[in-house]
Amino acid sequence: MAIAEQNELAIEAGAAIREALSVSHAPCLTCSFQAEDMVVLALAREVAPDIPVLFLETGYHFAEVYEYRNAMTARYGLNLVNVVPEETVAAQESAFGLLYQSAPDQCCKLRKVRPLFAALERYDSWLTGLRRVQSPTRANLQVTDVFALPTGKRIPKISPLAAWTDRDVWQFARNAEIPLLSLYDQGYTSIGCEPCTLLPVDSLNPRSGRWAGRKVECGIHIAGQERAT
Repeated sequence: MAIAEQNELAIEAGAAIREALSVSHAPCLTCSFQAEDMVVLALAREVAPDIPVLFLETGYHFAEVYEYRNAMTARYGLNLVNVVPEETVAAQESAFGLLYQSAPDQCCKLRKVRPLFAALERYDSWLTGLRRVQSPTRANLQVTDVFALPTGKRIPKISPLAAWTDRDVWQFARNAEIPLLSLYDQGYTSIGCEPCTLLPVDSLNPRSGRWAGRKVECGIHIAGQERAT
């Protein structure tokens, strides 16, 4: 039985992915290699095994994330695309110091937001692992939205797990035998760049360990969003 047939949520998510990819000539999937992204990846690979998997290579990730990314790329034969910023970590720190301490919004803009938006110009649909329960800023997340890039290009943005809970994600991963990132075993619930990721301080907010509570989004998902009609 295909993994997308495990339960009603998986069936619906799989259907959303198939519908999106049926009209897409150049789809992509952004993947931080966290649990929800691995679930979307598993579902998407049933339809498009060679879908480009975009990883934001900020240069600041945990060693465990790099090790896991490499292991999963080899295990599944992923079409991995490492999206890199214009400047290396060394060049940025030489010019601006430790922006993740002094100006985290600017650091995210240089190492995540701008590189991803530039990379998305090559694609005509975008799959994500976003979910409503992840933060208040995502509470109104739709399965399908239209995202406007800074150039004016508009692409469908599909979040097939929008309605999934943490339990749904973990149950699917267990049933599908998807190995997960080892940092979860250390208590992390939302994992970004190492300097800006702590253990959660609020058990009810999985992103409360991000950016030491100074913000909850890097900036990618709070602009350019329009509900699809």
